[in-house]
Amino acid sequence: MSIPASIPASIPASIPASIPATRRQQIAAGVRDSFSAGLGILPLGVALGLMVVQAGLPWWLAPALSLSAFAGSVELLVVGMAATVTPLGAIALTVLVVNFRHVFYAFSFPLHVVRHPLAKAYAVYAMIDEAYAVNAALPEAERSAPRLLAMQVACEAYWIGGGLAGVALGTALPGPVKGLEFALCALFTALALDAVRSRSELPSVVLAGASVAAALVLTPEAALFTALLLFLALLLARHALAARRNAGRPQEVAGSA
Repeated sequence: MSIPASIPASIPASIPASIPATRRQQIAAGVRDSFSAGLGILPLGVALGLMVVQAGLPWWLAPALSLSAFAGSVELLVVGMAATVTPLGAIALTVLVVNFRHVFYAFSFPLHVVRHPLAKAYAVYAMIDEAYAVNAALPEAERSAPRLLAMQVACEAYWIGGGLAGVALGTALPGPVKGLEFALCALFTALALDAVRSRSELPSVVLAGASVAAALVLTPEAALFTALLLFLALLLARHALAARRNAGRPQEVAGSA
């Protein structure tokens, strides 16, 4: 097949014209990608700052947690545990269990597009739920290191900025704000709904729901950990079946020829 004269020979004809070409365009696209996640991250950061102030903890704990444990859900838990003087061992175990889900993110997060060691280290550090969900919605051909890193930096800026805004707001308010603990649940619900609407990951959503239901019945005291292990096993089984099905197709085509 010949390439039309209107397309430069150095650019493959299979690449869509909508893919950002320059580094600056890729960074701008990454910032735009972060907007949908920022709508949830910013209010959640404000909730964190408010919780820090209402728990009677020092204001600097909000940005300190945002930098040292950039994970969202665990930071809200740590604030409550710190306010009740929970032992460090219990806090460490809770952080491990809650953040254990990030281990499974690494199986499909596109770290291979990031070349520089320091940039790759930051991509691992900033691999939060929202960044994973936003990246999962992008076609493989549109992923690049500048776009990925720009999206992650923007998400962290929303989180830290929201925390500082929450601290300022909590200091100005005369009384406590009820219902802040529901902010995280609302964000995860919105991310799950986005995955359902995309249709492409609907089987994974069904497998995740089945894993959670089984975990709640089998080990209600450790449902999150059990659900993650079950979900991983189901995903591996699904991948093996898909690989076997794809491996059999060339043979069928060759036999029919």
